[in-house]
Amino acid sequence: MNEIEKQVLKKITPSGIYRKKLETIIKEIKVEIEKEIVNRKLPVTIELVGSTAKDTYLQDNLDIDFFLSFPLKYPKEVIAKSALSIGKKLLKDTEESYAEHPYLRGYYNKYYVEIVPCYKIENASQKLSAVDRTPLHTKFIKENLLESQKSEVRLFKQFLMGIGCYGAEAEIEGFSGYLCEIIVLRFTTFQKILENVKNWKSGEKLALSKGSYPDFDTPLTFIDPVDTNRNVASAVSIEKFDLFVKACKEYLKKPNINFFFPNKIRPWLQDKIKKEIQKQKYLYTGIKFIKPKIIDENLYPQIRKACRSIWQACERYGFTVYDISFYIDNKIEFVYIIIKSKDETLSMTYQHKGPPISLKENAQEFISKWKDEQKVTKKPYQQNNRLYVDIKRDYRNIKHFLSDQIKDLSMGKHIDKIVKKKYKILEKKDLIIKPLEEFWTKYLDNKNSWER
Repeated sequence: MNEIEKQVLKKITPSGIYRKKLETIIKEIKVEIEKEIVNRKLPVTIELVGSTAKDTYLQDNLDIDFFLSFPLKYPKEVIAKSALSIGKKLLKDTEESYAEHPYLRGYYNKYYVEIVPCYKIENASQKLSAVDRTPLHTKFIKENLLESQKSEVRLFKQFLMGIGCYGAEAEIEGFSGYLCEIIVLRFTTFQKILENVKNWKSGEKLALSKGSYPDFDTPLTFIDPVDTNRNVASAVSIEKFDLFVKACKEYLKKPNINFFFPNKIRPWLQDKIKKEIQKQKYLYTGIKFIKPKIIDENLYPQIRKACRSIWQACERYGFTVYDISFYIDNKIEFVYIIIKSKDETLSMTYQHKGPPISLKENAQEFISKWKDEQKVTKKPYQQNNRLYVDIKRDYRNIKHFLSDQIKDLSMGKHIDKIVKKKYKILEKKDLIIKPLEEFWTKYLDNKNSWER
């Protein structure tokens, strides 16, 4: 372990005072939950799970997760209702979230707490929902992670946080805490993780023991030791996988504390953003709409779907798109989708390719289909032993195309509803605005977090 890593560990390892305060709070919450369970006469087991239970949490960066384990005979509606009711009584500033069961998030004496209902199971084959496995994950790590490896987990987590790859939620598409822990179990130390990762390619497959496991079409596969039909790394996107591998290689070459604690982004002034954009030979077009009132786990996949749908539609109509990005402004509750495309006005017509003339039946069908079509500017003709037809374009300008077509695309049910009512197409000048300064700084500066 180098001096940088020792320095990082000193900052992120919970102090004795911090631990005692946390233990006191956990006991308090557990006592309060027990009272509510007794009052309701519920046959429930209270289980502390996650990094707090496993002692792999970071100083000043933790959630306290309590799972209420019900017998399998209880209906889902009953366990959800009971957990929400208990949570609302104990926690402040609560928010309902949804996995396969509704669960509650909120605050208890400034500590962030989750109260989650699940079924009490002995092994993963009994599970009725994904969350039922979580207590088994906690048990597995507590039984297998060495005391000395807890520091390695903390170091690894902070590294992932610093490079923007920590978290399996839809916003991040990175590494969960449990995935970090089993990666440490697999490679034993942070240094050995780095040395192995530098050679990874997309499609990497890992497990803690040899065996025959299902195939997963993901950049990274790590078979869950608790449930061998599950890939713990399924959330890791190709972008985050590539970023992780790159960061490991660069850290090995030149260790720096910025990999763990990067400098904050200093947004560029709008004049600088404008100058940088003007240097480029691209067209930037934006779509702005109201942010749907849904949880992030549903919002981010829908926005990504919208980006794919827009990109595909643009290309179907002949526009060359190089990139699509998005930015969510949580202050004013708007979503911006920004399209980077070729700066061009398309030709009046385009050439549509037909079958080779040697395929006589197909050729005849092509001629019959297009000879009297209104949009045809040049009827079926032969070129290099193949049939073609020239067709008038519907749109020559990407802004006009988006203005007309965006509301008819399939972009996810909540976004579709909003866009059908109201949206705005923005030109380049309308995109260089205060709310997008940070977006443009990241996008145009093109630096990784540790390079800032």
